[in-house]
Order: sequence, then C-alpha cells, then structure tokens
Amino acid sequence: MDFAHSERAADYLVEVRRFVRERIEPQEASVAAALAAAPWTVPPVVEELKSAARAANLWNLFLPNHDHGAGLSNVDYAPLAEAMGASALAPEIFNCNAPDTGNAEVLVQYGSAQQQQDWLLPLLDGTIRSAFCMTEPDVASSDATNMAARAVVDGADIVLNGRKWWSTGIGHPNCKFVIFMGVTDPDAHPYMRHSMVLVPLDTPGVKVERMLTTFGYFDEPYGHGEVSFTDVRLPLDAVIGGPGRGFEIAQGRLGPGRIHHCMRAIGLAERALELACRRGLSRTAFGKPLVNLGGNRERIAQARIAIDQARLLVLHTAWLLDTKGIAGARSEVSQIKAVVPRMTQEVIDMAIQLHGGAGMSDDFPLARAFTGARALRLADGPDEVHLGVVARQELRRYQDS
Repeated sequence: MDFAHSERAADYLVEVRRFVRERIEPQEASVAAALAAAPWTVPPVVEELKSAARAANLWNLFLPNHDHGAGLSNVDYAPLAEAMGASALAPEIFNCNAPDTGNAEVLVQYGSAQQQQDWLLPLLDGTIRSAFCMTEPDVASSDATNMAARAVVDGADIVLNGRKWWSTGIGHPNCKFVIFMGVTDPDAHPYMRHSMVLVPLDTPGVKVERMLTTFGYFDEPYGHGEVSFTDVRLPLDAVIGGPGRGFEIAQGRLGPGRIHHCMRAIGLAERALELACRRGLSRTAFGKPLVNLGGNRERIAQARIAIDQARLLVLHTAWLLDTKGIAGARSEVSQIKAVVPRMTQEVIDMAIQLHGGAGMSDDFPLARAFTGARALRLADGPDEVHLGVVARQELRRYQDS
C-alpha cells in the first residue's frame, strides 16, 4: 500500500491548490456579498472562474471514466478533493460539487444512452445542476427501507407520489433535474423494491414546497428543499437502470461519494486549523499570544494529529475501493463517514473559540464551515448507522469462525 501521489495526481494537486489560493479564495467575500443581495442567483464571477478552471484543464476531475473525466483513481482524486474542500466555493468552480458528482456517476454507470445525452453531458458541461431526492420528512430516513414515496409502473409510464426533503441543490437557478428514489414493488426483497427515476424539474406535479435552513443558513445558491411529487407521470425510460434497481444503484453511488465528502471535509479542517494558528499567533491577551493561553498549544497539536489520522484512514479506504470495490471496503467507508465529519466539527469549534465572537460571525468562514461539518454527520447516513455497519462487519469475523 503506497500513499505517494502518482505523477498525474501530484501535477493536478499543484494546479488545484494554486487555483484555489490565487483565484477562488480572493473572490469568496465578493461572492458572499453578491449572494446576500440576491441569494438564489449565480454571481458572474462564478461563471468566469468556471471558464478559467476549464481552460486550465481542471474540470470533472472526480470521474475515473476517461471518456467523461480525468481518469483518476479514488486515491488520485482524494487529495484534489481535499484541496477543493478548503473553500465552499471551489467544488462548483471545478465542476466537482455534490450532489452533481454522485448524479453524474449514476448516469455514467447506469444511465441509458438517451439519459446520458440529455442530462449527463449538460451536467458535465457545467451548464445545468441537479438534486437528489431520497430523504423523507415523515419517516426515519436513517433506515432507507422506511421510504414511503412511490414510483409505480403504469403500463408504459411510471407514476411518482411522495414528499422528499433535504434535497440539496434544488434551489440553484440552474437545477434542471432530480433523481427521485421511491418504492416500486413493496412485496419484493427489501433491496429490490425501489427504483431511481430521472425527473426533469419542470415536470407537472413537481413542486418545491420550501427551502430549509441549517442553523439559520440557506446555503444559497444551492439550498436544501422540501419537494412534493403529486401524480408525476413520466415514460418508463425515465427509470435509471430499470425498475427495482434503486438500492443497487444507491450503494454504488455512495462509496466514492463518501470519499469525496470526507476529503473535502479534511480540506475544511485544514483551513480551520490554519486560521486558528494565524489568529493565535497574531492576537495577544493577558500579555501573551493566544496560543500560549489555556492549553491552546495542545489543542492545536491534537487538531494536527486528528486531521492526519483521518486523512490516512480515508486514503486507505480509497485504496480499498480502487483495488477491491465497495464489497471490500464496506466497513472502511462507514468508518470514514463516522470519523471525519466529527473530527472536522471539533477542529472548527476549536478555531471558533480562538477567534472569539468573530468566529461566530460571517467575517470568517468558520460559522458556515461548522454548520456544514455538523450537517455532514447526518447527510449520507447518520453516525449511528455507520457505526452499526462497522460493528456488524467486525463481529461477523468472529461469528463465522
């Protein structure tokens, strides 16, 4: 097992880091101001940066498929995702933002030629955005078998009914389609009941009921919405991969996606630690630099150790995904999803404390970063579900012997 970056990954990493530092981070404040004035819009500088990133060949780096992406493995892409995670603005600039990455992976692996032509190519072109509709407000969505929404085959059509929420990206002005997951055959095996359906957002019966806040933030311009589907009728060829394959597709989607989430979170933790160190060295209280007060040096040391531990665990998981697939990395994928968001939340909290009241304001990116890290402990499955997977995999080693 060798975690040294390949030559291609190392070259990309230099360029991505430079682009984030020199082009994206200087625009964060102006983009935030523009969104405060007009929340559900795309500031012109965002499209300018996207064009520049594409011209620099820093585009669709997440896709291992050579026809559509950079052809990087999970291990190669992981450090690039970390570099992008340092800025909330960066992933879209490189056309590597969730949930578009996961939706693109689904369409690459399972989409029909027509679905790829109509929706995948514009998504990879960066001209449209998308959302994923799985979580529901009226059931405990930590157990996906509780899903109540329906995707019922009716002759040559499929009819959707249900209500979804925390549908990330639904507020983006360029969001043009969602992937909807619903029950097709309630009597089938629990993992063969569901279907994923590609739904153009302008289909009759689809309604964004409201946008949800997270700790007071709308996360504009992407947002997280509650969406209703009322007798939404689509041709059967809108089903991705065919009826009954929803769970299979979901499992394939979530492995690499969790690598992406976790490495971006590590990049966020790195930026928080940097801000904490700079603040601690530049501010004085009671005649001493802040870093020399109240155990702050130890907190900084613990943050460095925790970040590096988490990174190694994610890289190991990425290596397992590359070499053994999701079946050989099931425990590790859940391990990183339980460990990394919590670590990131703790590092950001430490940085907020060193910044005092300023850390809770939008003068620094820490408050929004904390919100994102805390939300990630629920997104793609809560901590408890992932810890349950790890325990089950661990106990199985002894039950079978």
